[in-house]
Amino acid sequence: MSIKSFSAKIFAKYIAKQTRKWSANPEETQQKVFEYLIKNAANTHFGKDHKFDNIQSYKDFAKQVPIRDYEALKSYVEEVVGGKPDVLWPGLPEYFAKTSGTTSGAKYIPITSESMPMHVNAARDAILHYIAESGKSKFVDGKMIFLQGSPELQVKNGIKTGRLSGIVAHYVPGYLQKNRMPSWETNCIEDWESKVDAIVAETLPENMSVISGIPPWVQMYFEKLQAKTGKDIGDIFPDFNLFIYGGVNYEPYRKKFENLIGRKVDSIELYPASEGFFAFQDSQHEKGMLLLLNSGIFYEFIKADEFFNKNPQRLTIGEVKIGVNYVMIISTTAGLWAYNVGDTVMFTSTKPHRVVVTGRIKHFISAFGEHVIGKEVEEALASTSSQFKAQVSEFTVAPQINPETGLPYHEWFIEFDTQPEDFEAFANAIDKELQEQNSYYKDLITGKILKTLEIKVIPQGGFNAYMKSKGKLGGQNKLPRLSNDRTIADALDKLDF
Repeated sequence: MSIKSFSAKIFAKYIAKQTRKWSANPEETQQKVFEYLIKNAANTHFGKDHKFDNIQSYKDFAKQVPIRDYEALKSYVEEVVGGKPDVLWPGLPEYFAKTSGTTSGAKYIPITSESMPMHVNAARDAILHYIAESGKSKFVDGKMIFLQGSPELQVKNGIKTGRLSGIVAHYVPGYLQKNRMPSWETNCIEDWESKVDAIVAETLPENMSVISGIPPWVQMYFEKLQAKTGKDIGDIFPDFNLFIYGGVNYEPYRKKFENLIGRKVDSIELYPASEGFFAFQDSQHEKGMLLLLNSGIFYEFIKADEFFNKNPQRLTIGEVKIGVNYVMIISTTAGLWAYNVGDTVMFTSTKPHRVVVTGRIKHFISAFGEHVIGKEVEEALASTSSQFKAQVSEFTVAPQINPETGLPYHEWFIEFDTQPEDFEAFANAIDKELQEQNSYYKDLITGKILKTLEIKVIPQGGFNAYMKSKGKLGGQNKLPRLSNDRTIADALDKLDF
């Protein structure tokens, strides 16, 4: 056993012990976070606007600080982007994580000197908990690959700006630098296909032990390795036994991965976002990810089926129940206040608090990490239909993860009143519009992870037939515009029109 491997085991036991302390006292832990946040932000623009100096309890906070999404917080964020200090959190943020916006282009999520270490430590602690539970630490001596965005950052009014994965790349600890792959130069390659080709060339001769990334991107890497060598990934890298992932549900990919690897490997699920690192899988034997209650994030929860009520009940960590779908609301050391991340979660345990991500509060598609929302597909279709003088009566969109041939794609099921004369041009125009609205989707298309969308024409009356078959025709029942699985798509395929 190497010194590094031995040291990792010792450190892992220490971190696991610390975790047990705070996770065994969830309400006390969250109360300390809450008090710290209110005290430190009292003299900010936001704190003064919401009378933080008068907040004595969580009930006061809930009364004075309404639930917000990015659009509702945008006026404050724009002040920060403009270089004004002490707006949402004392001083200026160290970074902006630039993400795809939902209604007004790019979003700039602040990351402060206090919130940044939480992102780094959470990823580290996920691996350490795996070591503490499994006793396996040999992998720390092998090479580790992290498929991520470019670490090259832009500067906006003195604040470095980029994608979260690129920002985090600057914080890889020194003891992992020699093990970390790909090289800095390769990581900076913008074209994804060229980048993966370079990663394949760099990693083939190496002893890869840990591979991390969003499943569809890692799948592309595996397929290129297999095409180049004719071997299973497990034969190319005999010491590869740990896959770390986040951002996308792994289950649809698991069987494909095991076929590519040639055997099963352990995996660790992470729940990172630009707004914060919320949870990680702390056990190979328990369902769900440990919610990080001591990482500068104060959590609130609203039952998903009550979220759109006028005054939905806001719950704290001591009030949640197992098996209920909640919208997760956060307040953080980055200056996000009662902020709706948009995710829905369900607790699998409350001793300690573990969650699974159940989706988004609104319909969406993110089977490949694209985060496509209803507004984007509706606007793309409306604009294109106008251009092509087509009339659409109903539609729904679903991911096709495992096509018989070629790359995965989004499948659009459309019922027309008036069909376009040129279907291929119509489909390409919708796809182009969608790429303009959603940078994640564009990256997947240009990176050849996805191919452009395909349209399946549903005969007139077809959607009504589907709704009737489900006992949901008429009334207040609506056909979801987006689904992140193929439940509706497969049902439509089975109907005899």
